[in-house]
Amino acid sequence: MSLKIDQVLDEIDDTIDNVRGILYFYHYNCDEQDDRGWGCGYRTLQTLCSWVINIKQEYSSSIVPSITKIQEILVNLEDKPVSFIRSNQWIGTCEATMILSQLYDVDCKIMHISNGGDLLNYMSLLSKHFRDFGSPVMMGGDADAASKCILAVRSNKQLLILDPHYSGPSFTAINKLRESTYLRWYNVPNDFISSSFYNLCLPQLKKV
Repeated sequence: MSLKIDQVLDEIDDTIDNVRGILYFYHYNCDEQDDRGWGCGYRTLQTLCSWVINIKQEYSSSIVPSITKIQEILVNLEDKPVSFIRSNQWIGTCEATMILSQLYDVDCKIMHISNGGDLLNYMSLLSKHFRDFGSPVMMGGDADAASKCILAVRSNKQLLILDPHYSGPSFTAINKLRESTYLRWYNVPNDFISSSFYNLCLPQLKKV
């Protein structure tokens, strides 16, 4: 079972803009599907889906789609060939926008950042996103192809990242997750790859 996260931070800090609402931590192998090495984009998308389901009342009885279900939807949308279903092919932010639109009628903004060093120039926009919408943000790249979920911005210098590459037993408490390396602050730009571009998927759905 995925860990429910209803309080991202264990501190009060006026310099932090963060996600608002409830989400669940989806990670490698969390549903007994061994997706290690290729499934991080699906897991980050599932985390975003869990947030949407808890925000949009009309979808409150919905379930987070499985990896196979996500693949089937992308094939039905004619974005992928039939051979994509049950394959180990990864997805990124563009596919995530299609899934969120198709399943939940949620529009997303794609933010393209040319390199890791340029991230600093977008921190104020990310802070504004959390203030305006409060939705989690999916992050992906090319040289840095590891999908990540951004949950907060601090002082326009750090990003709080939820990392789906964990493959052990699901965490039983948020404090255990905080003690791990799978929910931690990343320094910008030092903890990102300067030679990699990054794409961000920002759901334009407000948590009132």
